[in-house]
Amino acid sequence: MPFHVEEEYILQTESELNVVFPTKFKNRMMEVNGGELIIRKHEFELYPFFDKSDRKRISRTCNHIVLETHNAREWNGFPENAVAIGSDGSGNQIILTHNGDGILTDEIYFWDHEEGLINKIAESIQKLSVENNHSFWQKVRSKFNL
Repeated sequence: MPFHVEEEYILQTESELNVVFPTKFKNRMMEVNGGELIIRKHEFELYPFFDKSDRKRISRTCNHIVLETHNAREWNGFPENAVAIGSDGSGNQIILTHNGDGILTDEIYFWDHEEGLINKIAESIQKLSVENNHSFWQKVRSKFNL
């Protein structure tokens, strides 16, 4: 089960990636750092912010947003303006993007690593949680079209 995360680790991630995460996303991740997201039949593991507060948290957050974004940027066609926040385990990513200014928008996108296509799946992290009145980290349904 994911832990909460202190804001200092989010700020460190922002500094390392030279971006600013949306407030809604930061607030949600401070409550539960990482976890699972199920959108219809697709299951995604959300990347946590790297939490260095103790050995257990280091171990549980070693697949953090910075590392996974750097890994995703090695893929051909991964958007330069994107930060990877989750994966389905086969290369497809859930991403946040910015317009060149480093300020990530609330919109959540799906990046298909084979096609290089990006599809918007939600207006914000809150929209994913509100659609079925479930916690974001539990089963969530949305208008996800692949």
